[in-house]
Amino acid sequence: MTSKLLQDAREYEKKGINSADKKDRPLFHATGAIGWINDPNGFSRYKDSYHLFYQYHPYSNHWGPMHWGHSVTKDFVKWEFLPCAMAPDEEYDKDGCFSGSAIELEDGRQLLMYTSVIRKEDSDGEIRDYQQQCIAIGDGVDFEKHQANPVISTEMIPEENDIHDFRDPKIIKNGDKYYCFAINRHPDGSGQILVYESMDAVKWSFAKVLDRSNNQVGRIWECPDYFDLDGKRVLIVSPQEVTGDGANVFPGFNNFFLVGHGKEFLDFNRESVQPIDLGTDFYAAQTLQAEDGRRIMIGWMQNWETCNYANDLHDYYGMMTIPRELKIDCGYVLQQPVKELENYYLKDFSHKNALVNKKTSLSNINGRVFDMTISISPEQEKDYEFTVALAKNADYETRITYNRRNNQIRLDRTKSGIMFSSLSLREFYVDDNQGEIKLRIVMDKYSMELFVNDGRQAASMKIDTPLVASEITFSSSQPVKMDVEYHSFDESKFKN
Repeated sequence: MTSKLLQDAREYEKKGINSADKKDRPLFHATGAIGWINDPNGFSRYKDSYHLFYQYHPYSNHWGPMHWGHSVTKDFVKWEFLPCAMAPDEEYDKDGCFSGSAIELEDGRQLLMYTSVIRKEDSDGEIRDYQQQCIAIGDGVDFEKHQANPVISTEMIPEENDIHDFRDPKIIKNGDKYYCFAINRHPDGSGQILVYESMDAVKWSFAKVLDRSNNQVGRIWECPDYFDLDGKRVLIVSPQEVTGDGANVFPGFNNFFLVGHGKEFLDFNRESVQPIDLGTDFYAAQTLQAEDGRRIMIGWMQNWETCNYANDLHDYYGMMTIPRELKIDCGYVLQQPVKELENYYLKDFSHKNALVNKKTSLSNINGRVFDMTISISPEQEKDYEFTVALAKNADYETRITYNRRNNQIRLDRTKSGIMFSSLSLREFYVDDNQGEIKLRIVMDKYSMELFVNDGRQAASMKIDTPLVASEITFSSSQPVKMDVEYHSFDESKFKN
């Protein structure tokens, strides 16, 4: 039975969809129907479609009592809104339905697993969140919360561990068992992943601690995911309170691939820690396995440090990244936009061996919605600094600069409409390829995603400037040769 809270949310978002300015929406990035979204939830395959749920507050463009929004796609590119899936309408989740995951059950129903939140006064008089794991089961549109909720309660947290930070369950089936991976805080204050197991996804028992931060990979971890990839085992975590390393790990909120190996499903022997996205706007990544076996990842294209800036510029707030294909190369996780993006190309333009020194424009290379790959090689054995300026006019521009001397890329949005200097610049190191570099840039109106050297590194950044700022220019301090492959998109294919 649909509660009044959920019905009200569905009616409200329906009005928002009908009144939304579709021209103001990104073309192929998932957004909420209306209002605020953050973490992707329940990114999963169900029947013949791929479902994406997300943290959702439909009533404003600011964080509020968490609902679960819902979208669906056949190909990871064209998204369709479905009705709001859950509202905080039970006593045990009255203060929010927080992040979680989804899975298709053997009987054909869809199960959502989420964190229920209730605020209570502790013995010291402080009001704190109590977080427990709950389930709801349905048909892909309507869901009924289970009478056994919470199915994993705070009483099931191992003794001495924190009873407040306990959330973000990732449900996975392996063999004949279901497993739940949830974040928790160790007595030393740092993050850890607790694993629970079940035969029916309703009755759970504690299994083990999968991995811990030990206050070395940030402090509290969020939004875990766990999967096999090309002979390696990968654990995704989103740590907070990270200490930067002065290179490719930045302070604050981060996402990491923890890459390792193991013989049994719950064996995880960590080998490396790899940053997922080096831009200013990426968090809470989730993955699924596509029908053809590919591992596909999506993240929230926002940053908690700037999420209360310019919220009301549009009739929605927040978007997801392009879904990305993951693969392992020599122990390192590579990521590229899903191949289905190519099915929506409209026109292709290329320039071969274009000589760039002073500021240069190229015919047909402009706009705010495109997929462009630039391959650069130096004309001489000299250090050089190459810059591509995007979303440009007399007032605005977003710059991507490669410095050959130190093999560093700098993202610069100081003229991109954001008024936070601390998050206007990002610099990170790339592999030394004797001055050659490949930059794939995907723009979708108000976002830019960069993939360096065939996905060795990625960087996401929001750009909230007027769409009339659409010029693209190239410049270099020393002569370089540049190949450009540029694809525009057929907007008519995105109309329902």
